[in-house]
Amino acid sequence: MLESWIWLEADQKWGLYSTVPRDECDKYGLCGANGICNIDANPFCQCLVGFKPKSQWKWDLMDWSDGCVRKTPLNCLETDKGGFIKVSGLKLPDATHSRMFTRNLSPQECRDICINNCSCMAYGNGCVVWYGDLIDISTIRTGGHDLFIRLSLQEIAKLNRRKYYNMVRAVVVVASVIGGVSGMLLLGYCICRKRSKDTKKNRAKEEDFELPLFSLAAVSIATNNFSANNKLGEGGFGPVYRGKLEDGQEIAVKRLSLSSRQGVDEFKNELILIAKLQHRNLVKLLGYQQQSTLLEWPKRFEIICGIARGLQYLHQDSRLRIVHRDLKASNILLDNMMNPKISDFGLAKTFGGDQTEGNTNRIAGTHGYMAPEYAFNGLFSTKSDVFSFGILVLEIISGKRCIRFHHENRNLTLIGYAWMLLNEGRPFELIDVCLRDSYDNLPQVLRFIHVGLLCVQQHPMDRPRMSSVVLMLGSESELPHPKRPGYFMEIDSQERDYVPNKPESSSKNTMTLTALGGR
Repeated sequence: MLESWIWLEADQKWGLYSTVPRDECDKYGLCGANGICNIDANPFCQCLVGFKPKSQWKWDLMDWSDGCVRKTPLNCLETDKGGFIKVSGLKLPDATHSRMFTRNLSPQECRDICINNCSCMAYGNGCVVWYGDLIDISTIRTGGHDLFIRLSLQEIAKLNRRKYYNMVRAVVVVASVIGGVSGMLLLGYCICRKRSKDTKKNRAKEEDFELPLFSLAAVSIATNNFSANNKLGEGGFGPVYRGKLEDGQEIAVKRLSLSSRQGVDEFKNELILIAKLQHRNLVKLLGYQQQSTLLEWPKRFEIICGIARGLQYLHQDSRLRIVHRDLKASNILLDNMMNPKISDFGLAKTFGGDQTEGNTNRIAGTHGYMAPEYAFNGLFSTKSDVFSFGILVLEIISGKRCIRFHHENRNLTLIGYAWMLLNEGRPFELIDVCLRDSYDNLPQVLRFIHVGLLCVQQHPMDRPRMSSVVLMLGSESELPHPKRPGYFMEIDSQERDYVPNKPESSSKNTMTLTALGGR
């Protein structure tokens, strides 16, 4: 067993950060090629849909090392390139022989890329494609990712026929049983509904944090009846509008959409957190002004430092230790003095006591900003926010968006490009062309690039805490050389440098190229 420990400065002791493996399915490649591990099954290992054990004799002896092979070979002919079967709730395969396409591609475009390459075995959300055997797949009890596995058309036809026959067998019911069960369910529903109403009333009383109450009429007048001209942007909950109250105070109104991919509980979670927090660099849902003019370096300097102070407050100085989990450019609002306000706490998690990290099977966040340990293993901590902050720093300095950036010659990401330039002694080439005339500030800009790369190092233990980041940004002390960052290349045979994207949990990023503004 491998254990990872981290020094807790506040408690002056070491705390357990993570352990590997956590269960049998956490052992790398336990079920061999094209096998899938299910910790709740007996035995643990099964073959993927459309596959069979390569050696049935070894498989029966619970020796799964030989893995699985196709039941029906894939001919990859022009007339039969195969099709795909969707398997949900998975930990994705090892990424050694995978590729992520960073430009926005539709599911159909991603499918076409895979179907036209004979070596392609599967593709997943965010347009990640796998070549060759699929290794180290396991099921996840809740959440997980979708994987589209390539099978021959003949095998898909067999599976569809089997589904049909199973469905026909299942449709055998007895009217008397249905009547009796329905009556019991109806009675149970009535009892549960009454209890649920009582519970919601009590919970509503408990969660009343003296939030100011506005009438719908007042908000409608302030936003000119939610006029499209007042719309600032749109996130996971729904649209955000600019408004002005009767006393002249400007406000930002977030409206929960009926088609929102995030629920009422997450929306309420954001309101409760904001009501509890007080800091000049955290949003109070008041005082936002859209700004689209070019930002010179002094203003970008203040924005970066303000975001850093806000994160330090969340991680260390507030009553609650909070991990934001969705820090990105479009969640940084600017007031009329261009002061940054961290917003959108819908995905935030709170820690209590000595807790320093959390683990989830439901990966929620924004493509391109999630730290590697969170995107792949569901592990999140304050160091996950530090990684996202590092991305923001590099975006603000370069004027480029991380998910749009593509280096033609070396297939580098924005992070990889910045790290390459630093190692080659050319970090100034990363700077936004609009800032390169500011030679008086060049040493400060280069220092901020260096700090940003320290924040996006691959391993969480190598990244500094936000309190250290604030000191680095405000001093001239010597900085350590950053280690290799996460997501170094679009295609990386050594590390899992791709980000699986779960559309129902992620939100939209709307950062401009050379100017920072709210949504």
